[in-house]
Amino acid sequence: MNTSNTSKKLRIAVIGAGMAGILAAIRLQQAGKHEVVVYEKADRIGGTWRENTYPGLTCDVPAHAYTYSFAPNPEWSSFFASGAEIQRYFEDVVQRHNLNALIRFNQEIAECVWRAQRWHLETTSGLRDEADVVVAATGVLHHFSLPKIAGLESFVGTKMHSASWNHSVPLEGKRIGVIGNGSTGVQIVCGLAGRASQVVHVQRTPQWVMPVLDVPYSEEQRAAFRKNPGLMDAIRYSAEYTDLVSRFTEAITDQNSPEIQEIEALVRDNLEQSVKDPVLREKLRPNYRAACKRLIYSENYYATVQRPDVQVAVGAIQCIEPAGVRMQDNTLLEVDVLVFATGFHADRFMRPMRITGRNGASLDRFWARNPSAYLGIAMPGFPNFFLLNGPTGPVGNFSLIDIAERQWGYIEALLQRIEFGSGCALDLKPEVMRAYDERRIHAAKNTIFASGCSSWYLDADGVPASWPWSYQAFAQQTAAPQPDEYEQIAAVHHPEFGETV
Repeated sequence: MNTSNTSKKLRIAVIGAGMAGILAAIRLQQAGKHEVVVYEKADRIGGTWRENTYPGLTCDVPAHAYTYSFAPNPEWSSFFASGAEIQRYFEDVVQRHNLNALIRFNQEIAECVWRAQRWHLETTSGLRDEADVVVAATGVLHHFSLPKIAGLESFVGTKMHSASWNHSVPLEGKRIGVIGNGSTGVQIVCGLAGRASQVVHVQRTPQWVMPVLDVPYSEEQRAAFRKNPGLMDAIRYSAEYTDLVSRFTEAITDQNSPEIQEIEALVRDNLEQSVKDPVLREKLRPNYRAACKRLIYSENYYATVQRPDVQVAVGAIQCIEPAGVRMQDNTLLEVDVLVFATGFHADRFMRPMRITGRNGASLDRFWARNPSAYLGIAMPGFPNFFLLNGPTGPVGNFSLIDIAERQWGYIEALLQRIEFGSGCALDLKPEVMRAYDERRIHAAKNTIFASGCSSWYLDADGVPASWPWSYQAFAQQTAAPQPDEYEQIAAVHHPEFGETV
């Protein structure tokens, strides 16, 4: 690829001030080469950790692994951090790096258009901007999903989604129904038991639960972390944790692997040994393989559902009535509060933002059937437009911060090519995207995600949409862009504009 000895100063727009957007902004700030602006739709930073504040919210990745490599945190209170604690961590990182000066709050991007070889952005409030490069760090799970259940509007009590928690609603002494049993539903049930007079956990299908042990860090341990940051690295990069991530990705990529059999044995033993009542035990036994859905990690879920003030209802919902939930078997579950832990529209990503790329390419058309991006980062027809934690990237029971940092290293290398290249932009070659999707879809059909369950991992065609290979393969492929993956778009002089564009 032709390069120039003269570098170009780029204007880079980052969309989103959650975990990934903060990462991009800090790394660009540290490089000190380019002009950076961050657009955030809300009035403060945090992304998913800002919006999710439900009782029991905890990250199921070890706290010291769920931190930026450049910003260790000696103050974590326990092995697994609460949502509020994680939000405070991100706020502290932003403050320490003086990022607020770069962020435009309450500015939701409505449209991005590639015109005259630059991105033209417009917010919902009418603010306009231009950028040479756009980094979309909008996250995956931020458009929450409410189920379409007959009679939903007839319910006379209080109802809310887990991602829009109403803290003004009194919970003590109330009968609370929780619909949905992913990680969120499990955490809410555990967080409400003992506060409510009764918690009813309504689940269409039960989940496999991986046992974990959360251990508080003492003040002595935190003092040691402050004195010797290497102790935190020893946790973040411990052989135990890295081996766990490696074995997990090996497990999900091969339905017949010894690793997946080990996981199945662990969750089966957890169920058998933890739930004493044989009727309840069978009610909680899934009819699909472990890790087909995202695994639930919980220290106390099985103990919680065996409390006398907690009830588990497994099966289809017939309708919602004024008094509560009518199950398919005609049982009425009377509740005062309904909580929907029913997840998100996992296929939205940047949408409903309108994105129009090169030669009129439309993101809505490109993603008409299923969202996809090369390595979760780039798409043909959308030059100088890069994603962090985009579609088909790794998702699972490991740190998305690590995923984003690896993707950012790849994007940094692309920015260098743009900065020093003879052209003005890089565009992923269509044939690279096609070959990637062909290989990805073929591999995805052999993963544990495709073993016969319904989950948000599946696309509209029933194919797992997440990274189907090992974690090591992802690390290798994002280590550096290959020279022939991208087309360099030459700068073109337009006399009518009086400039080179």
